[in-house]
Amino acid sequence: MTGLAAEARVAAGSDIRVVTGGGDCARLKAKLERAVEDSVSAIFSFGIAGGLAPGVQPGTPLVARGIIANGDEYFECHRGWSHRLAKVLGDVPIVDMAGIDLPVADPHSKRALHVATRAVAADMESHVAARVAAAHNLPFAAFRVVADPAERRLPPAALVGIRQDGEIALGRVIGSLLSEPSQIPHVLRTALDTKAAFDALFRGREMVAGGFGFLDFSELVLDVPREDVIGGSLPV
Repeated sequence: MTGLAAEARVAAGSDIRVVTGGGDCARLKAKLERAVEDSVSAIFSFGIAGGLAPGVQPGTPLVARGIIANGDEYFECHRGWSHRLAKVLGDVPIVDMAGIDLPVADPHSKRALHVATRAVAADMESHVAARVAAAHNLPFAAFRVVADPAERRLPPAALVGIRQDGEIALGRVIGSLLSEPSQIPHVLRTALDTKAAFDALFRGREMVAGGFGFLDFSELVLDVPREDVIGGSLPV
């Protein structure tokens, strides 16, 4: 499950059904429910995310320990699957992530969400997928790479540029740039951050191979060692 069509192309593989949200939580939920009806065996959230914790750089890979939504919902990921993913990816941190319905674009909002949830990163799809997985008792895990860091503000052009199919809406991006040319340097910075994130996403996809580390769960270790987990807030 991804948010962008570009993420979906990275995720694609044999025996993988890729569902793309395109920034619409309701549409994503409906697509996932249809996928469940077709007897999927697990749900996996894959793609880029916004950084919430200070100092987490673009291109930082993260595996989810749990997904926090609406401040009071918590969906724990399958511990064995998450542990295996983190190991295969090179002992990347296992952290809590936040699921959000709307983008968190400015440093103040990112900091507030981090302080409230202790989540290290946020995306607009994982909480929807986690809810569907929990409702149907399916294993769930998430691998996300930070694109925009907590200290960076997303420019308006970056917030209007996604179509419902997850592709980039170039017309809207160009229109935003023409109406506010001063954001061009920020857009270029965002593009570089996104490239770093996608480079790491490609590397991660190659490392987890066909099934994203999904195996017979009886073979997986169910306890996550403390040293593999960021258990609380990073410095603020």
